[in-house]
Amino acid sequence: MIDIRNVTKRYGEKVAVADLTLQVPAGELFAFLGPNGAGKTTTIKMMCGLLFPSEGTVRIGGFDMRAQGDDARKQISYVPDQPFLYEKLTGREFLRFTADLYGMGKAHAADRISHVIDLFHLAEFADDLTERYSHGMRQRTVFAAALVHEPKLLIADEPTVGLDPKSIRELKVLLRQLAKGGMTVFLSTHTLDIAQELADRIGIIDRGRLMACGTMADLRKQAARDGNLEDLFMTITEEAKAEAQTAPPA
Repeated sequence: MIDIRNVTKRYGEKVAVADLTLQVPAGELFAFLGPNGAGKTTTIKMMCGLLFPSEGTVRIGGFDMRAQGDDARKQISYVPDQPFLYEKLTGREFLRFTADLYGMGKAHAADRISHVIDLFHLAEFADDLTERYSHGMRQRTVFAAALVHEPKLLIADEPTVGLDPKSIRELKVLLRQLAKGGMTVFLSTHTLDIAQELADRIGIIDRGRLMACGTMADLRKQAARDGNLEDLFMTITEEAKAEAQTAPPA
């Protein structure tokens, strides 16, 4: 579903992502981890078509993001870490607006809107203006909008921020159900215990380079130690830092 090959992204002389190759198949829940400034956001923006790579190719569902961007973007929903809503619309109106953007027929859209309202327990505030919503209500509404058109790829950036424990638990169950149903879920998070609990595979990026990728067993083998994901993450990123400090100047 995701096919990133030899992708480099430069901003002037700064290299934000360096020679990244990553494939994520349909139905996989993939966690993408890294320190602040590691290249996660730049990678996600290239996957969404908001940025193009300086070198290399990004394909989503078989479509080249540069040459076939419209077809590629139809496969995707993106949930950012800061949920955005049009505050003079109600939640229900925002869901209708989203369905219209994807050209959904009225009857099908109505069915899907009803489904996601139930799925995310939005009924009690769906007809209120979104300017009155708490952060958690906004996050739930944005997730509902992301699933209206039944995307093949869901990209979620820090999806649990601002959610209460019950909502986090429900979201974790939902993400696993979506992946089990064949949707690819690409999860970017700093919450390592959630990544360890949910992900089929985990990628760790640091200083623009993919330092590790695989199952927990794969990561333990690479780090040459046992432990939880926090332990492995610290080992792998500290090794990356040490390599960067000892590398000769470019």
